[in-house]
Amino acid sequence: MSDDHGYDDEDDSPYGVDSSGGDDGAGVSRDSGRRGPEVTFAALPPAQGRGFATSWWGRAWLQALEDTALDGQQLKQGRQLARKGGVGAVSVRPGRITAMVRDRDGTAHRSDVLLQQLGSGAWDRFLDMAVDRAGHIAALLDREMPPHLVEDAAGAGVELLPGIGDLEPECTCGAWDHCPHSGALCYQVARLLDEDPFVLLLMRGRDERRLLDELQVRSAARAVRPGGGGEGEDTGDAEREVRGVPAGEAFAADGILPPLPALPSAPDAPGLGPSLDTETPPAPGIDPAALEVLAADSAVRAHRMLLDALAPGHEEQPLPVELTPQQDAVRLAADARPDARIRARLAAGSGRPPVDLDAAVRAWRYGGVAALAVLDEEWAPAPEDLGRARARLGEAWEAGERPALRASGRARWTVAGADLQLRLDRDGRWWPYRKERGRWVPAGPADDDPAGALAGVEDGAADGMSGVGVAV
Repeated sequence: MSDDHGYDDEDDSPYGVDSSGGDDGAGVSRDSGRRGPEVTFAALPPAQGRGFATSWWGRAWLQALEDTALDGQQLKQGRQLARKGGVGAVSVRPGRITAMVRDRDGTAHRSDVLLQQLGSGAWDRFLDMAVDRAGHIAALLDREMPPHLVEDAAGAGVELLPGIGDLEPECTCGAWDHCPHSGALCYQVARLLDEDPFVLLLMRGRDERRLLDELQVRSAARAVRPGGGGEGEDTGDAEREVRGVPAGEAFAADGILPPLPALPSAPDAPGLGPSLDTETPPAPGIDPAALEVLAADSAVRAHRMLLDALAPGHEEQPLPVELTPQQDAVRLAADARPDARIRARLAAGSGRPPVDLDAAVRAWRYGGVAALAVLDEEWAPAPEDLGRARARLGEAWEAGERPALRASGRARWTVAGADLQLRLDRDGRWWPYRKERGRWVPAGPADDDPAGALAGVEDGAADGMSGVGVAV
């Protein structure tokens, strides 16, 4: 028997399990001992005053039944049994539907209808076709079976709907053709198909969950291929890639596409910039060394932005302050650590002589724009702000531990005999400074407490800070 309509890995038979056992005469056992997936539908109420099928695929199912049955009178009786509620719970599994059907006198018969399962080759073609056209899956998920789905499947060599002779009856009443009991079962199944076309796909060999899982696997495999498809894409598929995916198909693919992968962890350090030291001379006006610095700086900034974006509460942080060209030149010198020639260009860009760029870089590393403002500006606090600052200086140390401080400007206090200084910024924070080679340079990060700021001075202790009072 061919791969398209033969043994399927759900069951040893193209049909479902037959409790009677035996062989079908074609070398295929009908009783493998494995039932495969099974869904049981509760008995439906009587179908008074309505047709058994309203969908086109439900009517196609009944057409296959009526074209197959040799005795129209028995089908009529089966239709009447189904209409009066004579069909019990319906069990659906690959290759077989089963129900207990009661005659008018109450006699019950087990009736089965067998439908050949699709083989693995046919399912492969169906799944490939469905992955290519996500709109088909959208329709199935909406419990619809559009005609073009059946047509496209047929074009791939897969017949979903049964045809003449495909619905094979078995009944304990002993009839060899479709009897009233198997006919009633088929009419009842038409009602189930109206509600859910996956019932038909289950009879053909795939339950809904497995079908969607296999579609997800194929979608994921296709997504990682170059161009999103195989080498055999035809012109139409290529044009489709250029035009994009219709919104309906993209929405439908949500149920079958794999979940997004977990976010990768941030790298420990920025990536290395490119080397532009080549044998090809640069174009006029292009400085390769400067470009290397800018490329390395881009990697540093991207790494920092990534870490910030992954930090908890990132969405609640204010937007970064836009830098002036002079401030950005200092930032670049601090981050990129360029050679002397590029450093001289950055000093010019910052509006400072090279000797002053070192202090600006140190300030930037301690506190960015705010620290740079403390280095460059001397501001005059309002009288009330100045009073609060003096009170804070007086309260910051225990008696006997306070350094001798003298005012050295409108927001600066120098520690007597220690070449250390405190500077107050506009936000009320204290910044430590130290005199080096006759210049005041930043010596540590800011602190809300002046004593803490002096204690945090880097590269050397604040010796000689003990005093008997505070001169402010």
